[in-house]
Amino acid sequence: MARKFGIIGHGFMGHEHETMLTNFDGIEVTAISDIDPEQLRDVPEGIKAYQNASDLIRDPEVEVVLIAANNNQHKKLVIEAAEAGKQVLCEKPIALCLEDLDEMEAACKKAGVSFTVHQQRRFDVDFRTAKNVFDSGELGDLYVVKSGLYGFNGNMHDWHVFMDQGGGMLYDWGVHLIDQMLWMIPGKVTQVFANLRNVINKEVDDYFHIMLRFDSGLVAEIELGTYYLTDKPHHFERHWFLGGNKGSAYIDGFFPEGKIVHTDGLLKNVGGQRTMTAAGPTRSFGPPPEGKLILKDLPLADTKHSDYFVNYLKALDGKEDFLVKIPETRRVLRLMDAVRESAKTGKSVDFE
Repeated sequence: MARKFGIIGHGFMGHEHETMLTNFDGIEVTAISDIDPEQLRDVPEGIKAYQNASDLIRDPEVEVVLIAANNNQHKKLVIEAAEAGKQVLCEKPIALCLEDLDEMEAACKKAGVSFTVHQQRRFDVDFRTAKNVFDSGELGDLYVVKSGLYGFNGNMHDWHVFMDQGGGMLYDWGVHLIDQMLWMIPGKVTQVFANLRNVINKEVDDYFHIMLRFDSGLVAEIELGTYYLTDKPHHFERHWFLGGNKGSAYIDGFFPEGKIVHTDGLLKNVGGQRTMTAAGPTRSFGPPPEGKLILKDLPLADTKHSDYFVNYLKALDGKEDFLVKIPETRRVLRLMDAVRESAKTGKSVDFE
């Protein structure tokens, strides 16, 4: 029997959820709410439209409340839905601070309802491909993992440009990119160093560069820039690099292209030989001799964002654990606090 969902917030993400879930086996979207009546004009026939979120929450048909409203509304709506006995699924960021998350989790536990966050980018093909490489051990002992996302438009849209609404790129894409790193790389993060900037936006961050040092010695780098001007034909670029003592891998694009790269003899001592390049003589950075690089295809992942809801339904039925657990979201929020502290002080921050 289909689980009946109500979606609060019918902006961009609300529409995305509506499109996906109205065609998803095992889910029936029965109600949608938005405070802006213009956003309700295209609610499909047969789905109830509410301008007041409380009316949707009180709807006896709604079993699962999916919250896709502005970030600063998450706490109020999660608590209200929990107190009404609804299963609670909230868009990221789950909360704007740790204290809010604690109150939200306490309300859900008291009501005996499930509570998780929509982190569908754990199913991004580029990320899962990078994770496949990471998990394979083929690169040996990894010393660096880099994740980059670059766009040209700079200006953000709608409420995302306002700090009091929970705007800014750290709350937007940053939550996803940090979550991906923490979910992929085991161990504790011992230090955080970050640069967080308002490049062309007045109130909110639109650039960040985050370095995470893990207790294994591995360093993860996350960089996002919304104002990376380039003449490349793509709207935005996604890049990964993984480096280990037995090889490297590069993964470019959301539907990735790239290779795993090994060497045949390049790591051996070359007896002081030098190569003349355009940059001058070098022993370390000359072009590799023909045949010395061994290229392998990437282990491309076969995932899609709808896989999130496959797990979600099974978890509601007690057949699996929820993919995204509240302690994991709490760790992301804590790390974001460390990012802000490091950016403010210009110093690294001890973490775990």
